[in-house]
Amino acid sequence: MDQQEQATPEGAGGDRIEAVDIARIMQAIPHRYPFLLVDRMVDVVLGESAIGIKNVTINENFFQGHFPAHPVMPGVLIVEAMAQTSGVLVVETLGASARGRLVYFMSIENAKFRKPVGPGDQLRIHVNKERQRGNVWKFGCVARVDGAVVAEAVITAMIVGA
Repeated sequence: MDQQEQATPEGAGGDRIEAVDIARIMQAIPHRYPFLLVDRMVDVVLGESAIGIKNVTINENFFQGHFPAHPVMPGVLIVEAMAQTSGVLVVETLGASARGRLVYFMSIENAKFRKPVGPGDQLRIHVNKERQRGNVWKFGCVARVDGAVVAEAVITAMIVGA
């Protein structure tokens, strides 16, 4: 069993996964094109942190209207990418006990947008668990392009279902 396929008991933390590919992301969360906003995850520390990667291209459907002459990724979609990255981290951490369950975005605090994100940028979404109580998780999130902070927020999510 390679690192990407290792089993993780419920609530385990600290184990590392080098990378999570798109197929595994799609197993973890129900989002699909055009609303799947995480292409890959790296540096995953179960129960603690992860980096989600979104390769932004001119082919993104939102650029047709935001804005055709000056394409900018909407801030709300950057926040959604943060939520999706956090959701995958939760599901990967809980392992088999998370099958058939959904992670719902509950709140956002202190959202700040520092620089625009456009075609050709690689968005690296750093999420760090601040706290977890039962099925509610809170994450500090920072999105970067080429090392520069482009957005940040604190998000809370809840895993529900089966």
